[in-house]
Amino acid sequence: MKIGELAARTGVSVRSLRYYEQQQMLLPTRTSGGQRLFDEDAVERVGLIQLLFAAGISSPTVVTLLPCIYSGTTTPEMVARLDRERSRLAERARSLAATVEALDDVIAEARTRVTATTSQPA
Repeated sequence: MKIGELAARTGVSVRSLRYYEQQQMLLPTRTSGGQRLFDEDAVERVGLIQLLFAAGISSPTVVTLLPCIYSGTTTPEMVARLDRERSRLAERARSLAATVEALDDVIAEARTRVTATTSQPA
């Protein structure tokens, strides 16, 4: 598929896809006329790249991790990096869960005040 179709199917801009290619996160083939052609797997790969970015993983880290995911090329350093990223994300998830709990307490208190205010006679 051409880059415009990949952009449409993934919701990622053509500019971003070109960046992914430049960083070697995507590896299209080229037609004799120089047009990029992406295989069907590129849709899933772009989704994974977006997911990793959303988790706060940097481009250089994504570049180093993709071979482990897609080609089966794995080194002890890659496994260690994956472990570190997972630990970082798990800590972030715990922090977010604590924030949600605190916000739930604030909301409950606010609802109590609103109920008390609206139920009192004027």
